[in-house]
Amino acid sequence: MSANATATARIADRTRTVSDAERRHRLRLYALYVLAFATNLAIFVYGFDYYKLSAMDRPFSPKHHMLRPSGPIGLYLGFLGVALFAGIFLYPIRKHWQWLATKGSTRHWLDIHVLMGLTAPFIVAFHSTLKFKGIAGMAFWIMFAVSASGVVGRYLYAQIPRKVTTAELSMRELQELQEHLAQQLSAQNLLPESDLRALLRMPDANRVARLPIVVALVYMMILDVIRVFGVARLRRHALSLAGYLRTLAGFLPTRNRELEKAIHAAAEEAALSKRVLFLSRSQKVFHLWHVVHKPFSYAFAVLALVHIGLQFVLGYF
Repeated sequence: MSANATATARIADRTRTVSDAERRHRLRLYALYVLAFATNLAIFVYGFDYYKLSAMDRPFSPKHHMLRPSGPIGLYLGFLGVALFAGIFLYPIRKHWQWLATKGSTRHWLDIHVLMGLTAPFIVAFHSTLKFKGIAGMAFWIMFAVSASGVVGRYLYAQIPRKVTTAELSMRELQELQEHLAQQLSAQNLLPESDLRALLRMPDANRVARLPIVVALVYMMILDVIRVFGVARLRRHALSLAGYLRTLAGFLPTRNRELEKAIHAAAEEAALSKRVLFLSRSQKVFHLWHVVHKPFSYAFAVLALVHIGLQFVLGYF
């Protein structure tokens, strides 16, 4: 076997290994999201008739002993909230601990960080029996703001393409990747030209450069939503009535592998065009997001620790 063939085989094996690891991570992440959703739903269904009672009527409920913050369920929810709270801070700590930085990829850690950040407010809300007063209430609303901003941060993170080494791609490299996708797409010649042009149409670069940062962020999100409908419109040209119903009007993939390959290339090129266009704006918003997200996170940590400390001092544990 020649050296080139051996190198190609090694690259293919490495790519397959990365793809398998990514698939396993996706499955684990989906399973954790399902578990988090099911847990919160079960607590809500079980405690619904209790949570809707006024503070005066709750002590007379048969579920009060279990669901109150110092009750068996309420207390375990508090412990779970503290565990999620501690896990959330592993992601920023990882950047400063070398032995932890070598475990897994940054993006996978970020996915788990976002999952815990989305789950923790609901767990804490059930722990407090949906009553948000005093230090605990202030901590909850700050935590809610942190979670909401975390969703925005995760979106911005995805808008700044990165290599496997997590180094940022240069504009030139990004444009080369976009040109490669365009060549691949034109070679397939499977999609209607008018709809393809509509999918790839982007706003004027000078106009984007003049947009306020918040407006630019909203504009990016709108373009992502429009792309979903554009992809569905591309699929509908090749669908029979049965296929139309099976794919929910083109919003789900078809069984035509060649068509899906072409549509995937078109969607990737549209996404890359948007990222190239908004790259400088994304980086600026991402920097400002860090300025807002971190202080809120630290404020929540301080208030949560004060709340936990007071519970120990007052003898609720």
